[in-house]
Order: sequence, then C-alpha cells, then structure tokens
Amino acid sequence: MAGPFALVGPTREEVGGFVASLGEPAYRAAQILRWVYRDGATTFAEMTNLPKATRAALAERACLMTSHVVEVLQSSDGTEKLLVGLADGHRVETVIIPAGERRTVCVSSQVGCAVGCAFCASGLGGLVRSLSAGEIVEQALHARRRVGPAGASMNLVVMGIGEPLANYAALVAALRVVTAAWGLAMSGRRITVSTVGLPGRIGQLASEGLGVNLAVSVHAGTEATRARLVPGGRPLREVAEAAAEFLRATGREVTFEYVLIDGENDSAAEARAVARLVGRLPILVNLLPVNPVAELPWAPPSARRVERFAATLRGLGVRVQVRRRRGGDIDAACGQLRRRSGGG
Repeated sequence: MAGPFALVGPTREEVGGFVASLGEPAYRAAQILRWVYRDGATTFAEMTNLPKATRAALAERACLMTSHVVEVLQSSDGTEKLLVGLADGHRVETVIIPAGERRTVCVSSQVGCAVGCAFCASGLGGLVRSLSAGEIVEQALHARRRVGPAGASMNLVVMGIGEPLANYAALVAALRVVTAAWGLAMSGRRITVSTVGLPGRIGQLASEGLGVNLAVSVHAGTEATRARLVPGGRPLREVAEAAAEFLRATGREVTFEYVLIDGENDSAAEARAVARLVGRLPILVNLLPVNPVAELPWAPPSARRVERFAATLRGLGVRVQVRRRRGGDIDAACGQLRRRSGGG
C-alpha cells in the first residue's frame, strides 16, 4: 500500500494530479503549493482558505514534510548546523552561514558519499543512499524556517554531504522546484552546485537551463596529487575542460575549490599547475585550509604557506580568495559534515 503523498518535491503537474484524485478543482493545487512553499505551512490546519473537508483529506492522504529537524547546533560565529532526521532513520546535516543580512544554506544530496576524498568526513563509511528531490528541498525549507524574514536574502549551495552530480535526476528535480515561481522562486544566480567533477554530468547540467553556478572541487594541480587526495575523482584535465565548457555555455560563475593540506598540495609547483588549469578563464580559486576531522591525520598549512600559495596564483593572473573557517567549533565547516544513524 502506497504511503501518504509527499507534497514537497513533486512537480506542479504531479501535485495537480494528486489534487484531482481527491476530487478537488484544479485551482486547489496552486493554493496548496502556495501554502507549502511561500507561506511555509507546518500543518494542514493552517491552510485556512481550503474547506475543512479538503484539509481533512490532505491530513489523511498527504504529508507536508517527510523529514524533521532533530537538533540544532550553534557556533560562536553565528553558523548553525541542523541535524535532519529522514523517514528511514538516517540523518544528514544542513548548515546555515550568516553574512550580514544574507544567509547561505548548505544542503546535502546523499546519505554518505562514495567519492572518498582523503580529508573529508562525509565519505567515512561510504555511501548509504541518495536523497530524493523532496528530501533535498525540505532541507531548504527547514533552513528558511530557522532564518525567518532573512529567508528573502537566502543563497543555496548544494555542498553538504554527498556528490550532487552522482544523484543527478533528484538534484535537477529539486533545483526545478527551488527555482520555480510556484516553488521557492529562487534565482539560479543564488544557487551553487558543488561537485568533485563528473564531466558528463557537468555538461548535462549546463544544458538544463537552470542558471545555477558551479563549484568544482579540484584540490590539486597535478594528476598524481589529485589521485591521492580524491581517489574517486576524474582526471583534472577532463574536469577543467568540462568546467570551461559550462562557463562558455551558461555564462554563470565557476569556482575551483581547493582544500590546502600541509605538505600535501600546498607547494609552489602545485600552485603553478593550478594556474595552468585555470588558464585565461575567469575562474575564481577558493582556498580553504583543511578543517580537522578526528579520524584523519591532515593539518592545515601555516598562514605564511597559505599566503605564499595564494600569492603564486595571483602572480600568474589567477583570481584567488582564502575562505575563512565558519562553524568549526560545531563540526559544520567544509569537510566536517557526516552522515548520522538514528542513534548518532
């Protein structure tokens, strides 16, 4: 027997079909979607412009959310981490990062990760399963409830647990809901998809017409270093070519994400190799000194070595920024997110 119809995640047409199955007029679908995405209803009783009989039918045959916030951790720098419980007992993490009036929400796309980046907690234990489109969108809704009125200035990054492009169909379905006028109505310019670099999928994403930005986790300038740090990644040259084509096809922002690890990928030679990858393209390189993970041995370079690496890139004409750690005291910084079981 099928379970309740999940209202978050389906297309407008699918919601319309469900509403029709209840014997309701077509316009009810628009009313329900408005309550779900614009007004953020948490119960069917709040949908006061629907007849009581309709609300009762929805309560019996539909659900507003399949996930729930189990715990909220707050960092001293204002960052929040939401532990989100899924219907099957697994848990993922969602992060809200404040910057003035703006909030950046980092959502997960999978329970665990198969890529196995050497410095990242998300892949410890491997991949359990991919999230549904609804489970991805629900994280944005949970975050918006936390953010409150500042939700109007919310940015979204699919940069949490998992490799988004390995969950391609659900990712694109979620992004269509997030950008739809009947959904969260977010501009693609405020959304970034982060990937370790799956060239074929990057090309597909460019053709979807979503207008989103792309962040590519390179973490190395040479193939040998890349293979050591990102064992599940594709060769750098293929990844860089796909990123360049995405930039040409969409005109949207492309960044290269680079976690700096002391003695591993922070040499001047590695920086020069990164500059060759970027070439003359207007790609921003984000440098992130590695964040500590209890089970892993890596340490960040000294501030002097980080600046030397950045200066080498700048000297070769590459746009660079060194990102500040956010949420490190609650394990919410890049590379620190991890899947949780129902008891963890």
